[in-house]
Amino acid sequence: MKHCGVVLRVLVLLGCVLSIHNGLAMEEEGLCSSSAYDYGDALGKAILFFEGQRSGKLPSRQRVKWRGDSALSDGHTEKVNLIGGYYDAGDNVKFGWPMAFSVSLMSWAAIEYKKEISSAKQLGHLRTAIRWGTDLILRAHTSPTTLYTQVGDGNSDHQCWERPEDMDTPRTLYKITSESPGTEAAAEAAAALSAASIVFKGVHSNYSKKLLSQSKSLFEFADKYRKSYSASCPFYCSYSGYQDELLWAAAWLHAASGEKKYLSYVLSNQGWSQAVSEFSWDNKFVGAQTLLAKEFYGGKKNLTKFKSDAESFICAVMPRSSSAQIRTTPGGLLYIRDSSNLQYVLSSSMVLFIYTKTLISSHVNGVQCGSVHFSATQIKKLAKSQVDYLLGNNPMKMSYMVGFGSKYPMQLHHRGSSIPSIKVHPAKVGCNEGFSNYYSSSKPNLNTHVGAIVGGPDSNDHFNDVRSDYSHAEPATYINAAFVGSVAALLAESKEECLQLSQINKPAIMAS
Repeated sequence: MKHCGVVLRVLVLLGCVLSIHNGLAMEEEGLCSSSAYDYGDALGKAILFFEGQRSGKLPSRQRVKWRGDSALSDGHTEKVNLIGGYYDAGDNVKFGWPMAFSVSLMSWAAIEYKKEISSAKQLGHLRTAIRWGTDLILRAHTSPTTLYTQVGDGNSDHQCWERPEDMDTPRTLYKITSESPGTEAAAEAAAALSAASIVFKGVHSNYSKKLLSQSKSLFEFADKYRKSYSASCPFYCSYSGYQDELLWAAAWLHAASGEKKYLSYVLSNQGWSQAVSEFSWDNKFVGAQTLLAKEFYGGKKNLTKFKSDAESFICAVMPRSSSAQIRTTPGGLLYIRDSSNLQYVLSSSMVLFIYTKTLISSHVNGVQCGSVHFSATQIKKLAKSQVDYLLGNNPMKMSYMVGFGSKYPMQLHHRGSSIPSIKVHPAKVGCNEGFSNYYSSSKPNLNTHVGAIVGGPDSNDHFNDVRSDYSHAEPATYINAAFVGSVAALLAESKEECLQLSQINKPAIMAS
């Protein structure tokens, strides 16, 4: 009987182990099995969107054919060349601060998922999209203490519904200087250029060096003349202050240059770091923390503050966490803000994917959130569910990316997309005509802005496809940039990474 008891204990123990292993295997299968969505196609369309947002002289290889040249004299009133860059969203203003953030995110994606993006034949297009932004940032940095931060007056622009090719609203210039600083804008530009310098290193080495050099100059300007940026208010106001941008820029400069002074900078200012529940054009804390947590796991244990704050972010967004701060819709979408919620969803997903990549490569199985432990697989599963929700796995059974799937937004809040292409209708469409004939129309947009991702549904998963609802129907560069970093991670679900996950999750049979 004694031997039978021992055998029974062993069988029970083996059964428990197999049950745990099977549960983990099911988790892994949810990430590593084939998806219902073509992530490569979604990635390509997300990058293509940026060509529809281009300002300036369009190249001969322009793929978005309904667009034409526009804003070819930007900067001329002050004898500077500010031609190029991107229109921010559905309007015709170039806001430098959020544009630089979009460049930072695209560069981060290109660095983290270079091989996967290349395998999808999108790396060249992504580099081109990054450079279209960095070229303008370089031109806008006209002296060590001058950076042009905006072209176009937001108020007058928003009172017109015109194609960029017809634009006749004031192309007012805004800049920061040593007398009128704006730390957030200068530091974000520094972050964008340093991240991009890594992307172009070994591809265009001279350009990479130029990006890094100008990044250092911008960081020095941002840090020496500290004052919060307000020139783009009320459209883009700084609510989180400038300390997050300074940490973010310093972290990128350390990654790009390897110079110890930037690591010393973040260490001496680690008291600035805050545990947050959002990653956005305004709040970069968790971006910096995620970059520095990678350094922590690489052996720099004096960066523990940043690693702890990054994991607090994960605990804040994970459902069922004892410290969860973000609710979800009934359909499972993270719900941070009503206005343009998908920007926050996608930036959060991008951070979750990159952080779990660090955990997996460091052979660390997850994050402890109070009494609840989340494995790397569980964290990635949440991030994947957000991408899949956007692509069609939602109560509306629609894609929130224009041109992806069979059902998607038709009345995008976007001037150029809603008005006939200048190539089809060359006659000028003025302010009022644009509003009466196209903005107020109940018909679908005349030009399909492929890849554009809208602000998204409301808290009940409902989406009202109406052009006037800019909070939910307007695209923006930083929404797509965050999506690039999120969907590229799903291309990375290779057999090798799945094997790593299985090795981390493999249970050990303990001796009784």
